[in-house]
Amino acid sequence: MNIINAEQLVQPSYTLLIRASIGLSVISLGLCGFLYSSVATGLGQLIFPHQANGSMIELDGKILGSSLVAQPFQDPQYFQARPSAAHYDLMMMAGSNMAITNPELTKIIAQRIADIEVKDHVRPNQIPSDLVTASGSGIDPEISVQAAMIQVKRIALQRNLTDQQVTDLIQEQTLKPTLGFLGQERINVLELNLALDQMR
Repeated sequence: MNIINAEQLVQPSYTLLIRASIGLSVISLGLCGFLYSSVATGLGQLIFPHQANGSMIELDGKILGSSLVAQPFQDPQYFQARPSAAHYDLMMMAGSNMAITNPELTKIIAQRIADIEVKDHVRPNQIPSDLVTASGSGIDPEISVQAAMIQVKRIALQRNLTDQQVTDLIQEQTLKPTLGFLGQERINVLELNLALDQMR
């Protein structure tokens, strides 16, 4: 007759432990990695299809970009977007990480101010900060209303429009604060420039 001591009774079976661990991993992977993501993706496509697919802007069957991603507009007949430390590259999206005391950042901002002074014929104290400082993401698609307004005269001159026509378009494209009180009024630069092209 085999005698089983107390240690054998409480000692776990490593085979059972490994089997239980593998089973738990498979179940967790199935629930969290597959089922949850599938349900979340499906609900996103059902409830918010535009946002779930990247908020793409399409014109005449051609995708022109996303309303969530800034693009560079160098042509003087377009509104200029916020500067980007990442050069508007989604793979590099980030801010400059330079402190406000960094001499290099001061130099960059001073050059941007000088460029805007020449291009838009405005005084330095009229230039809002979002036209000379990059956002944390480097792809902020929006600018303030003030940033758009200082560009009105250049746009109107380049496109043979009146200042009032361009100002009216800015007002039409102005986005209100989220829920009426979060953030400030702002304008999506890509959408504004597309609307500008439609005025031709």
